[in-house]
Amino acid sequence: MATVLEDEIIPEMKIPLTFKWSGREYKVDLLGSDRVYDLKTSLMSLTKVPPERQKILGLVKGKLPPDQERIADLRIAGKSFTLIGTPEGDEIKDPSKLEFLPDVVNDLDVDFTDNPAAAATYKNDQRNIRKVKEATEKLQINIIHPLRDGKRLLVLDIDYTILDTKPLTSGSLPPAECARPGLHEFLEAIYPYYDICIWSQTSWIWLEAKLVELGMVGSTRNYQVLFVLDKTCMFTVFTERNGQPYAHHVKALQIIWNHFPQFSAKNTIHVDDLSRNFALNPNEGLKIHAFKNAHSEQAQADRELHKLSRYMVHIVTIEDFRTLRHKAWKHELRRLTQS
Repeated sequence: MATVLEDEIIPEMKIPLTFKWSGREYKVDLLGSDRVYDLKTSLMSLTKVPPERQKILGLVKGKLPPDQERIADLRIAGKSFTLIGTPEGDEIKDPSKLEFLPDVVNDLDVDFTDNPAAAATYKNDQRNIRKVKEATEKLQINIIHPLRDGKRLLVLDIDYTILDTKPLTSGSLPPAECARPGLHEFLEAIYPYYDICIWSQTSWIWLEAKLVELGMVGSTRNYQVLFVLDKTCMFTVFTERNGQPYAHHVKALQIIWNHFPQFSAKNTIHVDDLSRNFALNPNEGLKIHAFKNAHSEQAQADRELHKLSRYMVHIVTIEDFRTLRHKAWKHELRRLTQS
């Protein structure tokens, strides 16, 4: 495995806590840069009580601070508290209800491409640096098809980027009719130049089913998906949006680069319908408009992937992708058409 990060992680003070739940005593260790959100997820990992059911008593005076509050600012080292809450069952749920990810259906978005100060805040946040390191260490990638020498890397989102998720999970449309027009033609056009990674903000069990149903894995198409990442490779980051606290999940490309040193910002492009997923790598992100209402005439006339394939084939002649501005990709296409 390659060196985890270019930035050195500054040692942090550990904050030990103990709590009682259901008649038992537990211990949990946090770090100063952790947030209240991380405390809640740690409690869930120990007890299976989801954050929305957790009642934390005796940790702080009054109401528990919001999720984005730093643990170091609470001055709670060594404290004991009580957790009250019912654990989540292990029963199988309806796929449309399984996704405990508000980002999937939340239309609020934020673009860091033109805000280098905000992007730097994300990148230099000590918690985010540590989360990338932790995600790198725990990640086990299943290589579906061998990587090829000398190729660029396409990191491709699924939900509302290359398919309309809602009718697929509800079963109201067959999988082929949920796919964005030109999906397979797009992947076949770029495959000679790019290795393909699928990164979806969904659970692996549903992600695998989607790929098979769409014919992207296990088919005889003229392209191969090399590896797949799901929501477990993502983590939550905290910043502000329009002056208000804002939390969302992020896809940190550094996690991939740490495992595959042949890839970097120099030769990677990340295509997604949500620019906030680019928060730690805004310059590598290319946002395309969301694909929804697959049954409509407007959706069936969608040409986004056709345009995208032209752009991606065009830029393979560029030695270093860091010199590009993907936000202006459609402007570049118009320039090519006019020249």
